[in-house]
Amino acid sequence: MSELREERHEVGTCVELFAGGGGLAMAVHAAGFRPLLVNEYAKRACESLSSNPPNPAEPEKRWPLVSGDVRYVHYADYISEKVDVLAGGPPCQPFSLGGIHKGVEDERNMFPEMFRAIRELKPKAVICENVRGLLRPSFRPYFLYILNEMRLPFEERKMEDTWEEHNEILEKLIANETVDLSKRYVVKELEVNAADYGVPQIRNRVIIIAFRADLEVNWDDFKPKRTHSYESMIHSMREGGPYWTERHTKVPAEVRKHVIANLPELDYEDAKVKEGLKLEPWRTLRDAIEGIDENEGRPLPYVTEEAVKDKVEVGGIPDHIGWPGARAYAGHTPNVLDRPAKTVKAGVHGVPGGESVMQLDDVNFVNEGGGTGYRYMTVRETARVMTFPDHVVLNGPRGEKMRQLGNAVPVKLGTVFSKAVAEALKSVGALKGMEGQK
Repeated sequence: MSELREERHEVGTCVELFAGGGGLAMAVHAAGFRPLLVNEYAKRACESLSSNPPNPAEPEKRWPLVSGDVRYVHYADYISEKVDVLAGGPPCQPFSLGGIHKGVEDERNMFPEMFRAIRELKPKAVICENVRGLLRPSFRPYFLYILNEMRLPFEERKMEDTWEEHNEILEKLIANETVDLSKRYVVKELEVNAADYGVPQIRNRVIIIAFRADLEVNWDDFKPKRTHSYESMIHSMREGGPYWTERHTKVPAEVRKHVIANLPELDYEDAKVKEGLKLEPWRTLRDAIEGIDENEGRPLPYVTEEAVKDKVEVGGIPDHIGWPGARAYAGHTPNVLDRPAKTVKAGVHGVPGGESVMQLDDVNFVNEGGGTGYRYMTVRETARVMTFPDHVVLNGPRGEKMRQLGNAVPVKLGTVFSKAVAEALKSVGALKGMEGQK
């Protein structure tokens, strides 16, 4: 059974910043944390959060949304309880490979607001997600400064200081270990690929985890181990493999033969291959469309040429609407069904070129206004690639829905790390029912 379908037990409280369409908020909630405040700035994303309950079993409840610019949120006005987890993915455009790479100089850099929230809320743990672009050599010094700020969030930067000058102060304090443990955090950054955790998408990200130092959390108790592998996926696709005999028995024979003929060779004596074969196969785009985890056994209906031409909702499934005009061109090749999807991106206009185009089994499929053999993925297919449950319906036109998904954290990836944080906090008696122990 998927962790997204397991019975939920409340273990603590959380605050979610930069919530977008709610991917990380859903993940932290699934791990048992009750939201005290959820903040988002974008109008359409706020509408989506307002429309969808945290738990479909309690449809009358809604996220405790505080919309608007996070810089003007006064947490004391909304929160009277202790906060166990602060979560959020500050806007990634300043550091994204797809952006203009201004980094710290970009006015959209909202990391300072994460640090203000830490100072005011004093959470026991912090979960922060961002793009791998933060690790680029040009941004690496500032990324190390981000980590130092999270270690000592109460040592505020003076207006007249540059970030480099502030970083020197922080490094000296960290080296001397003179700051009270209750005002320090132990921080670790992890470079991850969402596909390694069962998300049907190649999505490389940086996850930053911080625990308040006075809790004395042992990092050995923080265990978000990868569960899926490329090697296991390739092995499962061999002739007679379970990918075909158990999951996708109706794939046309010529398609299956083509996929098998183009599989890379695996060196079964190689240590990496042996380790990978112990894990579950990477999930593919075909898996997502057919249904995995909470959507197991619920394939999305086939999108016909007519549905693409007329922008028709297929099978009464919200957001499963055909869209014309898909094109494949140099640098924007389509997603293939029998691999994880490429990274879902927000894009300049919410439609990220080839990343949302899908190669079809039917090579004769006529895409209205575009080419033959492929089409745009529907919003619902894209939501499944982001592991959003089908009950979540996004607001706004197609481009805005795609933008919300591209900016989100895959729910399954967020849940893995949120549950690992919960277990680590439980190990030191820092969660519900154990407060007196630490």
